[in-house]
Amino acid sequence: MGSQGLQGRRAPAPRKGRRPRRNQVVDFQPVPPRRLWIVYGLLAAGLSGLALRLAWVQVIQGNELLNRARAIQTQTITPLGRRRTIVDRQGRLVALDEERFTVWAHPRYFSFPGDDIGRLRSPLDVARKLSPVLAKPMGDLLKAMEGRKSGVKLTSELDPETAQRVRELGISGVDLEAYPQRVYPQAGLFANVVGFLNLERIPQAGLEQSRDRDLRRQEASRSLRRGADGTPLPDGLKPGVLYGDDLKLQLTLDARLQQVTQMALAKQVKKWKAQRGAVLVMDVSNGELLALASTPTYNPNQFWKYKPGLFREWSVQDLYEPGSTFKPINLAIALQENAIDPSGKVNDSGKLTIGGWPIFNHDRKGNGVIDFPTVLQVSSNVGMVEAMRRVQPARFWHWLHTLGIDNTPDTDLPGAVAGQLKSLETFKTQPIEPATAAFGQGFNLTPLKLIQLHAMLANGGRLVSPHITRGLRSGDDLASAPPASGVQLIRPAIAQTVLNWMETVVEKGSGRGVQIPGHRIGGKTGTAQKARNGVYVSGAKITSFIAHLPINNPRYVVLVVIDEPKGENAYGSTVAVPVAKQIIEALLVLEKIPPSRSVPTTARQSS
Repeated sequence: MGSQGLQGRRAPAPRKGRRPRRNQVVDFQPVPPRRLWIVYGLLAAGLSGLALRLAWVQVIQGNELLNRARAIQTQTITPLGRRRTIVDRQGRLVALDEERFTVWAHPRYFSFPGDDIGRLRSPLDVARKLSPVLAKPMGDLLKAMEGRKSGVKLTSELDPETAQRVRELGISGVDLEAYPQRVYPQAGLFANVVGFLNLERIPQAGLEQSRDRDLRRQEASRSLRRGADGTPLPDGLKPGVLYGDDLKLQLTLDARLQQVTQMALAKQVKKWKAQRGAVLVMDVSNGELLALASTPTYNPNQFWKYKPGLFREWSVQDLYEPGSTFKPINLAIALQENAIDPSGKVNDSGKLTIGGWPIFNHDRKGNGVIDFPTVLQVSSNVGMVEAMRRVQPARFWHWLHTLGIDNTPDTDLPGAVAGQLKSLETFKTQPIEPATAAFGQGFNLTPLKLIQLHAMLANGGRLVSPHITRGLRSGDDLASAPPASGVQLIRPAIAQTVLNWMETVVEKGSGRGVQIPGHRIGGKTGTAQKARNGVYVSGAKITSFIAHLPINNPRYVVLVVIDEPKGENAYGSTVAVPVAKQIIEALLVLEKIPPSRSVPTTARQSS
């Protein structure tokens, strides 16, 4: 409609109370081309800048920003270096890692939940809250934080329950650092074989040191990605990273028998004011040790309170002359060489002179013409020399070498050492050497080696490897006993003959104190002179007793060695035999060994 149309119409009358509206007309002016080019240039420049910035961020800074983003989104969990648990043959805990915490304070960041942003709490406020939880005087906490802004160690060795109470306080600037701590629940019961870790968790002795690689858990750093709301994302995990290492090292030792052994041994060592003592109990079929106790011992949970000399197991690492407990081994050698007849006899005159050296019986008395069971019963030195004279010195030395006297035993016990044996040339040219070796002196071995040789007699002539571990097991599973093993060295019939002779020692000889009604037990006592640096020490002796049971079906050997007991009546029969009897009584119950024969009525009544 044109302007004439508008002019021909009458404008509406204004409403009462309202001002009339004025029509405004804006004339459009053409935009100058220069202005358009300026706007276009600005837009082009902006887009070009964004493109360049985008290229810079994606190409030049891409890797840096990606790493920064991953650092924020990814949580890396560093392994604490935990170690595997050690258990006994029944699964009882011997050593394990427990989680402990160190509390760190950073006063420059102190604040409480609900505080205004930027409010800084004083060390006094924090100490007042922490003191009852940590069970530490508030003054000690304040003194530790005085004048310091960060990195204040308030306490350590905090248990998980107390750490959770600290965490629930929600104090900003108080951190908990987790770490594993090695704990030995049995205290000193297995210290001689298990060893311990020092405060830096470095193995210092025993299995902790010798089996260090086996006891380290397989742990890897875990990197877990999280979403914007903190939700864990399934990507970024390597195969096997969530694998839980639940393996444990199982021992052959029995904590129950070890406890009985330790108590009986410690009591006798104290009674006789001896320097030390050791007891070994072995399964003769496979070489497993059910008990390996020594005294004095130490508590590995507080190792710093003890002398380092206690950290080694002397029954595995120290040499001694076995004395009369070696006589059954020598008789087996003589029988194997067909040098003596099982029913033969020897003349015990009470004294001999060999190569200008006098040899006496322990009581300086002769026993006349006696058979070999009697030689063991009275522990005749002269009778043994007469018997072993029938074995050529070279053959005698060959057997001692074959039995491994001068070789390190094949064992998993840490620190095991070889014995000492004179050279073959010395044996052949100096008659006194085979003569003294006949009654167990003139050479050295460890108690571990002696019980290994006696296990050979008990199992029918097989030399087994002594050991205290059954290997690594998973979960709650326990390893069963390994099958019979060993290298056959002595004919079974010969081994049984010697066992029968040893039974007479318990029935009629110096081992009578170990008799238990209904059970057939063989044994041999020993009271040997003690040598230092090749010279026998006046009055110093080592008393011992070796027991086999049951004789009709040998399963176990028990060896008791007590070093330097004091007193006029200190012999193997008085010092070592009582310890062996207590251990055998416990062993019969724990291993459910039935009687070998019926018990007489009088014996039942007396018991």
